Amino acid sequence: QVQLVESGGGLVQAGGSLRLSCAASGSTFSIRTMEWYRQAPGKQRELVAGHSNGGSTRYADSVKGRFTISRDNAKNTVSLQMNSLLPEDTAVYYCRAEAWINGYWGQYWGQGTQVTVSS
Repeated sequence: QVQLVESGGGLVQAGGSLRLSCAASGSTFSIRTMEWYRQAPGKQRELVAGHSNGGSTRYADSVKGRFTISRDNAKNTVSLQMNSLLPEDTAVYYCRAEAWINGYWGQYWGQGTQVTVSS
């Protein structure tokens, strides 16, 4: 199994920055992809950014140029640097990992961290 714990959320004014971190524990050697998702009230959970084991990254169009995902495999962490925050970035942010455990690729989620951007 893989356990994920997010940290770094909070309240920030529009235009400000926050850095989210996600620490993985357990069967971390089997993790392939680590991603950040977010879910705003009344909306579906959406992919924000992803980082593969090979180093490739991807971003939602809405955050390109403002958010940067980084990963430290030695420390089993993935971070999301969020700059130029907008009120519409307000959401609960979740860390997700894909890991090969018990013969299949499983999805593991953190508990989420609240990000609130005031206008």
